[in-house]
Amino acid sequence: MQEIFLENRTIIVFLHVISGVVWVGGMVAMRYAAHHSFLKIESPHKRLEHIAYALKRLFNIVLPFVAVLFITAIFMVKGYTLSASELSMFSYIKEAVWTLMFINLSVMIYRRNKGVKLLDKGDMVGAKAQIELIGKVMVPLNIALGTLAVFLGTYLSGSL
Repeated sequence: MQEIFLENRTIIVFLHVISGVVWVGGMVAMRYAAHHSFLKIESPHKRLEHIAYALKRLFNIVLPFVAVLFITAIFMVKGYTLSASELSMFSYIKEAVWTLMFINLSVMIYRRNKGVKLLDKGDMVGAKAQIELIGKVMVPLNIALGTLAVFLGTYLSGSL
């Protein structure tokens, strides 16, 4: 695995970085750009429908990048032999941060899907409870965690 990494280091690091950019950037765009335009939709039912649809599109876009991020992270940890270096602690912390982000993303997908089912049944209160937490808490949490992961990655790459 280390040979593959060394022969393809630039493309592996590029894919890793662009995957993090798409994941974190997508959440920033959703929370701070799209979210405010959704608030202009007067009908609460239509607003929730549009938010749920946009979340579905966001999740469909970021999931392949999350997979690439995970695969490239393995190549980088093995390729740079981070597990056996004095930087291993930072590497493990970064892995833990991305893992927490993935768990949070999985819960967001679950809540969004549950919210859509409730919306389809006409349960606006239940749907809002499921979907609202995503935008108010879960996406901002992943933005903060993603920013931390990017910082740790920058620190690690500058220390190699």
